[in-house]
Amino acid sequence: MNNEQQVEKVSVNIDGIDILVPKGTNIIEAAAKANIEIPFYCYHPKLSVAGNCRMCLVEMGMAMKDRATGQAILEDDGSPKVGWIPKPAIACGTQASAGMYIKTKSELAKSCQEGVMEFLLINHPLDCPICDQAGECRLQEFATDYGRGYSRFVEDKNVKPKRTVLGPRVTLDDERCILCSRCIRFCQEVIKDDVLGFVDRGSYSTLTSYPGKQLDSNYSLNTVDICPVGALTDTDFRFKMRVWFLKRTKSICTESSVGVNTEVWSREGEIYRITPRRNDEVNDTWMSDSGRSIFKQVTADNRLRKAKSNGVSISLDEAHIRFTEILPMGKTAYIGSSHMTVEEQFIFKQLIEEHPGPVFWLSNEGEQDGLLISSDRSPNLRGAFVTGLINELPKNNLDTLLELMNAGEVQNIVVYHEDITKYGISESQLKKHNVLYFGTHSNRTSDIARVVIPTLMVFEKSGTFINQQFRLQKFAQAVPGPAGLMPDINTMIRLISILRKESEVASSVPLVWSQMKTEITEFKDMLFESLPDSGILLDSSAFNEIIFSEGKSLHFEPKSSVLA
Repeated sequence: MNNEQQVEKVSVNIDGIDILVPKGTNIIEAAAKANIEIPFYCYHPKLSVAGNCRMCLVEMGMAMKDRATGQAILEDDGSPKVGWIPKPAIACGTQASAGMYIKTKSELAKSCQEGVMEFLLINHPLDCPICDQAGECRLQEFATDYGRGYSRFVEDKNVKPKRTVLGPRVTLDDERCILCSRCIRFCQEVIKDDVLGFVDRGSYSTLTSYPGKQLDSNYSLNTVDICPVGALTDTDFRFKMRVWFLKRTKSICTESSVGVNTEVWSREGEIYRITPRRNDEVNDTWMSDSGRSIFKQVTADNRLRKAKSNGVSISLDEAHIRFTEILPMGKTAYIGSSHMTVEEQFIFKQLIEEHPGPVFWLSNEGEQDGLLISSDRSPNLRGAFVTGLINELPKNNLDTLLELMNAGEVQNIVVYHEDITKYGISESQLKKHNVLYFGTHSNRTSDIARVVIPTLMVFEKSGTFINQQFRLQKFAQAVPGPAGLMPDINTMIRLISILRKESEVASSVPLVWSQMKTEITEFKDMLFESLPDSGILLDSSAFNEIIFSEGKSLHFEPKSSVLA
């Protein structure tokens, strides 16, 4: 019996609709299952219940029973008679139980909502057009939907501090704060850094950092995400763009093997910010600050935008011809990358089959933080196992390759993304060989390469990664790549066509999938277009015997997110 079957279900009636939910579900979540909105500010599904905003007040009652017999008391029409509680109850702090009745649209509930909104707006600056939160502000939305529609307040507002620096990445406009305490609870409960709190009382209550502390955690920007108003702002994004101008694209963070689900916010080919996308099986609703800044590499000074041969810019077509001329000239070793997508790894394997040679894989390791950054600092190591490119754990050195180079067993080295000078091979040794480089940014390896073919970043293409749970997750192209560049799979397919002296076959991610699902057991009957946003957990039993040197299996943790 699975966990879902073990959970007791109860029926609650919300606004005349009977809803079956797991016992203990709070009324906000229960109502959401019936597409009934209960407004709230302080409640957050991944934080403890504070119950301090009172915006979610509802009318509550229970089906009445005869005390003597225990039988239900019925109305004249045969419906259950409800004993309504004379005072409203907060929906966030009320758990569903059998026989419960809730009214969210009664005169009492409506009066409560209007009263709470009136109190919240007493000292709030009514300058929505210039607020950085405009377009995604719950206060503005709920004031329209649940507010009185006019103000009875004629006194002067209490003005609070503006542009308060809480940390290196978060700026506070305290006059907009509604004291919901979400940010405080996030620091206490999720990142275990109790750095924020309220000082003073009443209308003078102010959010601040504790003396001698700053909100400098690598997860500080999550407080901006969960702030329901324009109080906490991202210093980097602040006042740079109106959100209604931005396009939102579902993506995956490449910072580590956790596979954090994200949204890329862009306009006219330029990325303005990255925010987390909820996936309860992976990252809940959080992501790291460092993962949000990866998009800045798109416009970095060392970005490769032109193909090169011996350091001189050439056309992409010419680079493809030179690559295919050099490859057959000698024995070749291949350096793959865990930053390649599943589709790219699949086509890369086909390229290797055209001119076989040893394949090397490098370990991209770093210190894990116990939250959403794992020790494997690459997004798709497991994809290399599933596609059959490797069958043993990657190493952090290239000693075996160096032996082959010194023995004259390797003349060509095809490198994908990696700077192999960091792994025990000197520049002088590389210069004696034909280095053919694929990558997004220049480094010491690309500077030496005979041929450099620029590739696209994750934001500029579509594809899939397999995270540390062996969860297959897809992402979509958010912005176009540098002018003239091709998607990586198209580049490799063109190279394969030239080597085979065949006409190039048009390709795309869905077309690659039509081939992968017939050749890779784990992808049987799958289609790229139908992959769910939450991902698909693959059967990893075939890889369970592969053990990391520190005694851990390919699964770093039994569940990627340790925050749930």
